[in-house]
Parts: sequence; C-alpha cells; structure tokens
Amino acid sequence: MKKLFVNLLLVLALCFSVGSCKEKNEDKAEDAMEETMQEAEEAAEDTGDAIEEAADETEAAAEEAAEEVEEEVSDDGN
Repeated sequence: MKKLFVNLLLVLALCFSVGSCKEKNEDKAEDAMEETMQEAEEAAEDTGDAIEEAADETEAAAEEAAEEVEEEVSDDGN
C-alpha cells in the first residue's frame, strides 16, 4: 500500500511539473511572437521612411537636373 501511495505522488508530481513547463514554454513562445511582430512593424516603418527619403532625394535631383538643362538651353540660345 505504501508503494502505491508513493507511486501516485510521483506521478502527480510529474504531471504538475510537465504542466508547469508547458505553460512556461507557451508563454515564452507567445512573448517571442509578440517581439517578432514588433520588430517586423519597426522594420516596415524604417523601410517606409527610407522609401520616402529616397523619393524626396530623387525629386530634388530631378528638379536640379531640370534647372541645369534650362540653364544650358538658355545659355546656348544667347
């Protein structure tokens, strides 16, 4: 009878310890997923900012090139 009681306690202890680990792993996985989502959002924002900056620089370069062409054309015409 004593062995049966000890074995039942060991089985219960094992069940609780495995259950606790499972919850911790699920929590860790959830935390990792949330962190990954935040990093992805930040990367998307950084990419958007870089695209806007590149577009602004391209626009400025195009305007400058157009002004230079106008100057060349008006200088050649005189």
